[in-house]
Amino acid sequence: MPFATIAVAIDGSDTARAALAEAIVIARAFSSAVSVLAVAPFAPVYVAPNEPFVVPPIPESPAPKYREMVDAAVREVQGAGVAPVTGTCLEGVVVDELLAWLDAHPTDLLVVGSRGLSTAQRFLLGSVSTGLVTRAPCPVLVVRPRPTKPTA
Repeated sequence: MPFATIAVAIDGSDTARAALAEAIVIARAFSSAVSVLAVAPFAPVYVAPNEPFVVPPIPESPAPKYREMVDAAVREVQGAGVAPVTGTCLEGVVVDELLAWLDAHPTDLLVVGSRGLSTAQRFLLGSVSTGLVTRAPCPVLVVRPRPTKPTA
């Protein structure tokens, strides 16, 4: 069986929803197990170098929001008749956490969405999909947004 296990990474974006939909189609075609993954990024804390150090307030973790996203996605996959399905919410640097999860949980296919960043945005922000395509231990399917047809 080519894809016994499929992992799909979500972040609440439209392209992540499209990636989840593609993962469901593939899982149904191959009777695959699906793991839904989300990574709540750490909120950066900045302190100006020329000011005395004062412990800044620690921002509230976005993890509960991401956990809700994972739970909803698991229900969607189950509702499509795919089983077994698991959901995992991680915290940290998105690419690093996903790669660590993939190392610990061998997977036949990883499905992710593409945000379609410009060259400048990709240079400044980095690209999750590029980081995964170049470093993941399994094949990676990057789902791009489908072009919308102009209305006549």
